[in-house]
Amino acid sequence: MQDIKELKKELQNRLISQIDLSRDIDDSELYEQIDEMIIAESKIRPLGLEDRMYLRRKMFDALRKLDILQELVDDPTVTEIMINGPDTIFVEQAGRLFRYPMQFETREKLEDVIQQIVSGCNRVVNEANPIVDARLENGSRVNIVLAPVALNGPIVTIRRFPDKPISMNDLIRFGSLGQEIADWLADLVKARYNIFISGGTGSGKTTFLNALSAFIPRDERIITIEDNAELQILDLPNLVKLETRNANVEGCREISIRDLIKSSLRMRPDRVIVGEVRGGEAFDMMQAMNTGHDGSMSTGHANSCKDMLSRLENMILMGMELPLGAIRRQIASGIDLVVHLGRLRDRSRRVLEITEIFDNGTDEIGINVIYKFRETGTDESGKIIGKLEKRGELQNTDKLYAAGLRTA
Repeated sequence: MQDIKELKKELQNRLISQIDLSRDIDDSELYEQIDEMIIAESKIRPLGLEDRMYLRRKMFDALRKLDILQELVDDPTVTEIMINGPDTIFVEQAGRLFRYPMQFETREKLEDVIQQIVSGCNRVVNEANPIVDARLENGSRVNIVLAPVALNGPIVTIRRFPDKPISMNDLIRFGSLGQEIADWLADLVKARYNIFISGGTGSGKTTFLNALSAFIPRDERIITIEDNAELQILDLPNLVKLETRNANVEGCREISIRDLIKSSLRMRPDRVIVGEVRGGEAFDMMQAMNTGHDGSMSTGHANSCKDMLSRLENMILMGMELPLGAIRRQIASGIDLVVHLGRLRDRSRRVLEITEIFDNGTDEIGINVIYKFRETGTDESGKIIGKLEKRGELQNTDKLYAAGLRTA
């Protein structure tokens, strides 16, 4: 295999020197040139069919796609790709992390791949702007950190999403929650409850938001707002997808989540869905939830439902100078429900808590825990056994009655 890798590098360099850079070459023509070179080489040294197909695929990936990453990006079982410089790549596959045996030929080749990724979604990354979020054609999320911030080479983290969005039925089958709770959440979405999804990194917040969105009535106008377009909301004909933009050297100004939320409210949305709130845009999200856009949804990083509320308070303080009591009343009036997700030690993703939020007439946020996950043991394979236990009843049922989903 080492010999075929060296041959691939040799043929690739020879092909690059022969390509006419003064004109655009489409994929089919590039494949023809690669095939001609491999056929000519096979007359000099014996190359089996497997070796020829390997050379063809790897040379094309190196010139037109993401080089050694392309195979991983195309693999539906891979969920995360972590590149720690040109020589070290880790992969998460089926919930397990392992070191990938391949590496980039040079640091320059990895940097070329990085520039190809960011240019594909109109982003810029360099020493002056060394951190950027981007996405691939298949919707995978990419985070890039370059020198001087990254000390051990360019760092690239790719979160790959399923080719087919995970549905609520899939989550039920995986054991994330039960059918009864899923049906109850579906009614809350239809009744236009404002739902906030919290959880740690990799807990499945975006996946769960996608699954909930399937219950939005098709006759509504939905606007999604994200740093990088990751949501895979399907079957909604009146859907507007907005994405932020970084400032660049060509003079384009930054367009932030806050800018997009403010603009979206002038676009006659029934609901606004913000992929994730991380800062001052939390205030604008609360404003949207409090000004006639019931049924809006968003996600945020936190360790529990209560922690999520504290983080929202801090984020709103970052974007607006308001008394803490006023901020808490905004949150209590805006959010109806917080669904908290977690990743357990067996690597499974579960709904761990569902809490109702309400205005109790004070400067504190009213909290009513409705469901909470309780672990009861582990099975023979080490999988955690447990379930969401009922702790309380939904107090605010007005929206369910108004939607005709509860009559008694």
